[in-house]
Amino acid sequence: MIIKNREELISSSLRARAVELIEAGIKSVMPAELIQSAIKFNRRSKKLTVMGHSYNTARHRIFVIGGGKASGQMAEELEKIVGPANIVDGVVNCKSTGYQTEKIKLIKAGHPLPDEAGIRGVREMLAMKARYGIGKGDLIICLISGGGSSLMPCPTTSVTLEDQQGITQLLLRCGADIKEINTVRKHLSFTKGGNLGKFYDPATVVSMIISDVVGDDLDSIASGPTVPDPTTFKDAQNVLTKYGLLDRAPPHVIDYIRRGCADREPETPKTLSNCDNYIIGNNRMALDAMAEKARDLGLKPFIVTAELTGDTSEVAYKLADDMQAGHYKGFGVILLGGETTPTLPENAGKGGRNQHFAAVSMLAMQELRTPWLVASAGTDGSDYLPDIAGAMVDERSLKHARDMGIDVEDYIRRFDSNTLFNRLGRSLIITGPTGTNVSDVILYLSG
Repeated sequence: MIIKNREELISSSLRARAVELIEAGIKSVMPAELIQSAIKFNRRSKKLTVMGHSYNTARHRIFVIGGGKASGQMAEELEKIVGPANIVDGVVNCKSTGYQTEKIKLIKAGHPLPDEAGIRGVREMLAMKARYGIGKGDLIICLISGGGSSLMPCPTTSVTLEDQQGITQLLLRCGADIKEINTVRKHLSFTKGGNLGKFYDPATVVSMIISDVVGDDLDSIASGPTVPDPTTFKDAQNVLTKYGLLDRAPPHVIDYIRRGCADREPETPKTLSNCDNYIIGNNRMALDAMAEKARDLGLKPFIVTAELTGDTSEVAYKLADDMQAGHYKGFGVILLGGETTPTLPENAGKGGRNQHFAAVSMLAMQELRTPWLVASAGTDGSDYLPDIAGAMVDERSLKHARDMGIDVEDYIRRFDSNTLFNRLGRSLIITGPTGTNVSDVILYLSG
């Protein structure tokens, strides 16, 4: 059971269906299943096959590194398949360390803000190269998933952890999307933006990646540690300029980026011949599983997109308008995936983009006279707040709130959706950490 408060949420047939659909989507992208589908290892011939591509390790060694919200489960399953005896050493940074591994050391690190534990973990990964003399013919398996940007910090010598924490907080609150955030972070790190892959050259680096990025852009997932980086210092400076952060960002950050723009700091690598990158899980897989479950329930699903972006409130109103205009007439389940971007007020309350999306939908959908439900959930189980994946609302939610004397518009204006739903009840989707992350799923049901 993924949704822990399912009994509380299931007060109608639409709500029961929504719970089943969300659970089906998240279950389909659990790391263990994705690793099992993506790789095979012949312990006799020592041949590793990743999504149909083979690597012969008979005369060479295997090391494991990586980081992300799903990396703990990925490491556990990888070690089962390959066998501890066939792995020399490994270090993986993850958000939770409740997994069983023998050769791969799991280090609990900070998210969404990087911390010292994350830095220590990355340094241990890098130290393996000299300790074991890693070189040509050796194989580095890199396990990457969403959250890796924060969980695998390694600031340049001119930038401190506090600087990274400060710029990360500013970028998360200013309305920048994940690609813009990572453009800056890549240029403040010794490992991001392809630098980790470059470090291990000439060893072969094989990255298995669970994508939480809209469009599955490899260079954006976890800031692309083993992927050539198309962005530049100038791009990073433009992001800070766009959001008015040049006067608010930590001085060391601004100084370093300006030196990079002046060719006084090394640019991120634009080619990497030693790195192979494979996406083994993404948002579309979750939506496909939800659609399949909908058909099993006798419903007709329609997947709008797995690449949803835009301002959270604007997207909620646009989709509500489409629903009320009958754009999806004939379909009982409308599915979307991706990641919207909220712009927080100066003194924002509690809640993430999924809770905010659901709260706005209470107002946006109120003209629809037939039974309806909207649910929005983060597949990682954390909608900025731990344990809470998102929220669901239906045609009765707004009336119930107003009967309780709740000023819904005020909570939305203050971005305080979590407090709103705690007062309203029977709305929050509580999962705890799911162990995976393929961004958000949104569903509309009509009865």
